[in-house]
Amino acid sequence: MEITIELPQKVRVILDRLRQGGYEGYAVGGCVRDALLGRIPHDWDITTSAKPLETKSLFERTIDTGIQHGTVTVMIDHEGFEVTTYRIDGEYEDSRHPKEVAFTANLIEDLKRRDFTINAMAYNETDGLVDEFDGVKDLQEKKIRCVGDPRERFGEDALRILRAVRFSAQLGFCVEEKTKEAVRELAPTLRAISAERIQTELVKLLLSPNPQMMRDVAELGITSVVMPEFDEALERRRILSLKEGKALSDTEEKREDGRWFFNVACFCPPEKSIRLAAILWILGENAEKSAQRTLEVLRRLKFDNDTIEKTVTLVRFHDLRVEPEKTAIRKAIYEVGEERFPALLMLWRAELEAKESGKEFMAAGQSTGEKAVLCQESAQEKLRQIEKLYEEIIKDGDCLSLRMLAVTGRDLLDAGMKPGKEVGERLTKMLFDVLEHPEHNTKEYLLYSVFR
Repeated sequence: MEITIELPQKVRVILDRLRQGGYEGYAVGGCVRDALLGRIPHDWDITTSAKPLETKSLFERTIDTGIQHGTVTVMIDHEGFEVTTYRIDGEYEDSRHPKEVAFTANLIEDLKRRDFTINAMAYNETDGLVDEFDGVKDLQEKKIRCVGDPRERFGEDALRILRAVRFSAQLGFCVEEKTKEAVRELAPTLRAISAERIQTELVKLLLSPNPQMMRDVAELGITSVVMPEFDEALERRRILSLKEGKALSDTEEKREDGRWFFNVACFCPPEKSIRLAAILWILGENAEKSAQRTLEVLRRLKFDNDTIEKTVTLVRFHDLRVEPEKTAIRKAIYEVGEERFPALLMLWRAELEAKESGKEFMAAGQSTGEKAVLCQESAQEKLRQIEKLYEEIIKDGDCLSLRMLAVTGRDLLDAGMKPGKEVGERLTKMLFDVLEHPEHNTKEYLLYSVFR
């Protein structure tokens, strides 16, 4: 059956110009894959038999993006398209970059060097789809499979090991067995990859429609390299279960390996910090240790400071106990932070929804019978009450922080208080009074309370 892809007009312009110049040109890689899946490609990459200088001669405006590796960015109406010469990669010396590249006039030689079959297809309107490695079949079978020998592909670029799992999560595919075996074998080579690139792949996976497939990162030995604290936490939980004398069936043993909480991320909004917290809160023996280890992991993986602060806060307060009562909720909001508390509610809600769906296991030693069901229903009702009261607190505009207090340090000084730490202590005391009695948050009442 002939396969047709609707190419964007600007892509057709580039391909036509290349053909008129006497060269081959094809849309290639992820854009072809996505088009065949009915997805809208983010970028349209083009491969050509034209060498970089030949490509440049055909277009009015180009940018030398990576000309030493054959890539020229062609600008069409202020939009850039990467056009890369067919190439053969030389020897890989750092598990990431080829020592050198050689240009070739053969499209198939270029496709051979690509990572997975679903990314090794090319298309133009003259020749149709070029699918030398059965990428269409793997799309139909929802399979991630390396082009050629997976050990060679991963040996060339170790980041492909993590990309295999990431693509499986983004597309909802499975990793083909030989490819999976090579992942397990070569996972240690990921040590040669920069923290920034590891972070990028992990985030893409976590924010995918299938974040629970982070479990494959653990099961295939990848976390032992990029996040060893995680493997340590899983082992610690397993040993704790044994010490508590819990006899585990084969099914329970599989659950106890830590895969259960990856499912929680499925119920979290696709927000980086919340999904990170959903899998990292188990890193320590208690909340503070988990927060400290989360900080260490995220710093090592070069996350930005804002993501680190948000995630560490959610982990630190993951086990916070809050009663469904407005004073308790206001104090919790103050402790966690006005901006972070809604995310904490989302995390709690995700965990309860995971349990409700049967995608979570009960903690070590806890019955999964009628008592556990009642506990689950009680927890659901309690959280619903907290969420409702939280909404009322926000709607009423209750004071939740020093910045919302009706008086400032300047007001206290103007009222006759001497400068010093007592001013800050007095403001904090006022705040805690207002958290219990929001009606006290008036300038008159608070200033009167200072001197009465």
